Amino acid sequence: MKKLILASGSPRRKQLLEQAQLQFSISTSTVDETITETLSPSEVVEQLAYKKAHDVYMHHNESIIIGADTIVSINGTILGKPINEEDAFQMLKQLSGKHHDVYTGVALISKEKTVVFHERTVVTFWELTPKEMKDYITSGEPFDKAGSYGIQGLGALFVKKISGDYFNVVGLPLARTVRELKNFQHVIS
Repeated sequence: MKKLILASGSPRRKQLLEQAQLQFSISTSTVDETITETLSPSEVVEQLAYKKAHDVYMHHNESIIIGADTIVSINGTILGKPINEEDAFQMLKQLSGKHHDVYTGVALISKEKTVVFHERTVVTFWELTPKEMKDYITSGEPFDKAGSYGIQGLGALFVKKISGDYFNVVGLPLARTVRELKNFQHVIS
């Protein structure tokens, strides 16, 4: 049976794979995550997921590597992780009272095959007050999350509705990832 390796230090992705009862190890990718401006959000997440997975695959080529990347996009603008409190506030202000897209790209790489795909989930926020946004930022939760919020934490209080895969917003479209892994020899039955 091939070893499964997650090319991410994300505690949320780790938790999701554990939830699926997969046996895996973690080897964090060190690739540059600079975004090519001319790509669409779906192309960006697929490119970054592939870069991360390929980076780890180069050191573990007898394994199956899972790379993933998540971004938030509103009106064609990609929102990454905030760099400071003001950046987080501006992102949350942009999302307030509107819907936005969350894209997660996934790359599965082994010696035998490579599969790259993405999922898109539409999230609608309630109208947020400046106090709500500031209190949320003070919690510290926004700082390692695309779009400055985590749907699995306090950020859930901002979500009016979602259309699509909830786990995609958390950071990994779990059911699709597991289904794709079943197409790799000797992984899961």
